[in-house]
Amino acid sequence: MSSRDIALRGALCAAAALAAFALPARAGLFDDDEARRRIEALRQELSQQGKDNEVRIQRLEESVRNIGVIELVRQLDSLNAEIARLRGQIEVLTNENQQLQKRQRDFYLDLDSRMKRLEGGGSSSSAPPAPSSDASTPGFSPQASTPVRAPTREEQARETKAYDAASNLFRRNDFPSAVEAFRAFVKDYPSSPLAANAGYWIGISYANIRDYNKAMAAQQDVLTKYPQSPKAPDAMLAIAAIQAEQGDNGSARNTLEDIIARYPGSEAAGKARTRLASLRR
Repeated sequence: MSSRDIALRGALCAAAALAAFALPARAGLFDDDEARRRIEALRQELSQQGKDNEVRIQRLEESVRNIGVIELVRQLDSLNAEIARLRGQIEVLTNENQQLQKRQRDFYLDLDSRMKRLEGGGSSSSAPPAPSSDASTPGFSPQASTPVRAPTREEQARETKAYDAASNLFRRNDFPSAVEAFRAFVKDYPSSPLAANAGYWIGISYANIRDYNKAMAAQQDVLTKYPQSPKAPDAMLAIAAIQAEQGDNGSARNTLEDIIARYPGSEAAGKARTRLASLRR
């Protein structure tokens, strides 16, 4: 082999060695560029995802706000509906209360109004007067012809308090309770000048609850026990009103005439004359 061939072969070997060294370096250069591109692409992808997430979050927040407003509107509508319902109930209850009060007044004044129509005015079934105006002379006993021991001041106070308590029940239209209270008064104070009055108001209380049989019996009891009491003609007047209310005009006329005959100077006799004139029309 010539020196030229040897030199050529050495050059080729050197070139091959250089090429072998150059390939890894170039491959490494290509790897760095690819990594950069991938990192950049990843950054862009992450950035886009961040923007997308922000948009989604804004949409979610807007949805939540809208849901809150809608729920608030629904709650307001529900409250308005409830308020309207309660107002309707209040109106109904107010109307029912007014009707109940009216029926109660009518119930209380029913007998009185009929008596007014018969006599053309006035009434004997008004609320019980004060004890001082009902009572007769102190010391008088409606059940005995001889004077009795005058009650002490304390006894008079208890007696008046008991009568006032029963009268207040009557004025409040609590007629069943008034009956019980007046009965207790008559039992506790049978010799009281107010006992006849209590018996009379027992009858009027029964008349107001339309128990006419007991009302009649109570007034008859007043006439039997207290014939000389100022309430006796009033009791007869109440009996005549009950008889007229039950359609027994004949008995009512007889009772009214009896009042005029037995108590001609009484206020009840004047009312009896007026009612007789009405019954005869």
